[in-house]
Amino acid sequence: MAQGRCSAMAATVLLCLLSLHIESARSATFTVGGNSGWTFNAAGWTKGKRFRAGDTLVFNYNPSIHNVVAVNRAGYGACKAPKAAKVLSSGKDQIKLRKGQNYFICNYIGHCQAGMKIAVVAA
Repeated sequence: MAQGRCSAMAATVLLCLLSLHIESARSATFTVGGNSGWTFNAAGWTKGKRFRAGDTLVFNYNPSIHNVVAVNRAGYGACKAPKAAKVLSSGKDQIKLRKGQNYFICNYIGHCQAGMKIAVVAA
């Protein structure tokens, strides 16, 4: 009887691992801005793309002149990062999308206003 329980438990663990693998296989990686990277006039880059929760956005940029800040809708509209916002500045930042609206800006003076911001809706 103990052997039967072990087999059932092994099958359950295998099914769980398989479902995790399938879920991760469905996520995609997108390089923001394509070959140009994270730069000015990026706002239109999302057009025609379908994003899902768990997809990864890769922000490639020169870290001495740009950064990436995840903001809320108000911060996106006003081009202003909240005080507690996490500022990423590696030049090769990767961010997993959460379900719903995701907003990102560069908070260097004038950059967001010049179009260095994106709004991504993840299903």
